[in-house]
Amino acid sequence: MSKAASPIAPLDLAAERAFLGPALEAAVLSVLRSGRYIQGPEVERFEADFARQSGVAHGVAVSSGTDALILGLRALGVGPGDEVVTSPFSFFASAAAIAWVGATPRLADVDPETALLDAGRAAAAVGPRTRALAPVHLYGQMADMRAFRALADKRGLAVLEDAAQAHGAARDGATPGTLGELAAYSFYPTKNLGAAGEGGLVSTNDAELARKLRELRDHGSPAKYVHTSIGTNARMHAFQGAVLNVKLPHLPAWNARRAALAAQGIAAGVHYPRPIHLHEAARPFGYGPGDFPVAEDLSLRVLCLPVHPFLEDAQGDRVAEAVLTLAEA
Repeated sequence: MSKAASPIAPLDLAAERAFLGPALEAAVLSVLRSGRYIQGPEVERFEADFARQSGVAHGVAVSSGTDALILGLRALGVGPGDEVVTSPFSFFASAAAIAWVGATPRLADVDPETALLDAGRAAAAVGPRTRALAPVHLYGQMADMRAFRALADKRGLAVLEDAAQAHGAARDGATPGTLGELAAYSFYPTKNLGAAGEGGLVSTNDAELARKLRELRDHGSPAKYVHTSIGTNARMHAFQGAVLNVKLPHLPAWNARRAALAAQGIAAGVHYPRPIHLHEAARPFGYGPGDFPVAEDLSLRVLCLPVHPFLEDAQGDRVAEAVLTLAEA
């Protein structure tokens, strides 16, 4: 890189603000003037539009992607004494959410080509206490949900899809939440659909699960001052709903832009430098070095490259040239 060349950041929120700035400011100011700061019409609109764009019947907005996982598990009835099979190659919250509800994460190794949870290996991890499967979609790729649906049906299990990195994704004609009972999304600012802070959503085609989720996110309350279960405060702030409403119509084009960059060799290599089972907090899960060799190998070799939709063509060329130069060295 020449001295005159500017650094290429993995994420350019300044460019996003420059592109959407006036609309974002108007949306946030509208919420400020409305006095409706928690849930409200902006959040309800986002829930409906995101569900429609995702091809599911219901969207339940929550305060973070982690809350989406936790409330999804609770809505499915997962709790102490249960086990949930998930991936060791993901952000730690994928397993921590399972532990948070009192269940035990059972890990299975991933496919070396995609880094996605392998359905065959997951099947081998299913035991008599297994209550659910939690495949993780990574880098815009969906796990083989038809295989996981077949496994779940055969063993009488529920499926919670960790779709934190799968906004707008599809595989074999299915989108997140159409083959699993639930799909949990994150709108952390680094996602391809990011809020101006924390945010999450659970999508589903099951009206009863959607009802449970709405109660659980609001202290187990179906109506004001009526509490029928022990829930929590996981409501989405109206400001985040307003920001996401501005961004949502751009999601298909932004995803297409990322895919065009991937075709040029600029693909998200991925996180994570340490698989879940090798974190100190995961010791109670009962795993150690060598238990999931594919995940451990990927954690040593993956490389995350800039691939945001505001990356200019010339910048993409620079990234590709640098990668090729390193590969040839």
